[in-house]
Amino acid sequence: MSSHVSPRLLRQYADGEDLPDSTTWAVDVHLESCADCRARLATEATSVAPLVEQVWAGIAAAETVPVRRARRLTTWATPTMVPWLVMTVLVTLLAILIDWLVAPPYPSVALLLAPVTPVAGVAAAWARGLDPAHELVTATPRAGLHLVLRRTVAVLAVVIPLLAVATWTSPIRWLLPCLAFTVATLALGGFVGVRRAAAGLVTAWTVLVIGPSLVTARPPAVLEPTALGIWAAVFVVGALVLRLRATVYTRLES
Repeated sequence: MSSHVSPRLLRQYADGEDLPDSTTWAVDVHLESCADCRARLATEATSVAPLVEQVWAGIAAAETVPVRRARRLTTWATPTMVPWLVMTVLVTLLAILIDWLVAPPYPSVALLLAPVTPVAGVAAAWARGLDPAHELVTATPRAGLHLVLRRTVAVLAVVIPLLAVATWTSPIRWLLPCLAFTVATLALGGFVGVRRAAAGLVTAWTVLVIGPSLVTARPPAVLEPTALGIWAAVFVVGALVLRLRATVYTRLES
């Protein structure tokens, strides 16, 4: 294109009309070396300013309050957590029903399950195999330990009130073990993955504590008030490990 771009062609180019690729390419090349045509293009482009303003107004209108609330909600929970939380609630309700039907001296099933009740929800809150969007979330700037802890708090906010109703006579016996198991799940998850850590801890608790307690019809010693010091130590060590390995939750391998 040796001469200047014609006014009609320049107007079509500025309006974004569907021009042949060869014509668009020729205009692009000419504009790179012609200051006069670039100045004319700037004048022509002012005609599309109302359209640009209209588009930006539509984008701003789309940023509604429900969308912002949805974004805030995803920092506290994910859709994959819902089935696991529902399962946790149903298991707890079943344990309450068993406690009503089975008379002492058998230990409370709800009390035996209380320490590991939030573990499944914690695993669903940050597990690559359970969340289809895990890689996308992990790659965002807000990913990391802070996001993991927010989702964990969301799980505890559902589980702890339910457990408090189920075991209202002995909350001191399960609350600290429950928090210790939660922190231990996250801490071990930094080494083997949260899902594997949750499965391992639940299995160990079932085999070593729940099974023997149901067989002997005696409450386990690890849930007696005298064992609270041990649970406090587990909680502190788990929190320390979690803090030292916080960067693990910013990598896709986690």
